[in-house]
Amino acid sequence: MVQHKICPACGSTRIKRVRKTITRNFRGKRYKVPGVEFHECLKCGETVFSPEAVAKIEAYSPAFAASKVS
Repeated sequence: MVQHKICPACGSTRIKRVRKTITRNFRGKRYKVPGVEFHECLKCGETVFSPEAVAKIEAYSPAFAASKVS
């Protein structure tokens, strides 16, 4: 994972790497993705996801479930 040192939204240097369970919604249905690593700005709350984190989120998302069916 690349270390982000400056927030892309507000320019703050108060950005940290975290690991959390995130909750998302898709078409009115909630789903959780455990153990997602990402960078979060302590000033504005902006989140920056790595390609690996995005892949993990997509793996749990019902939005991508149809593309997994053979």
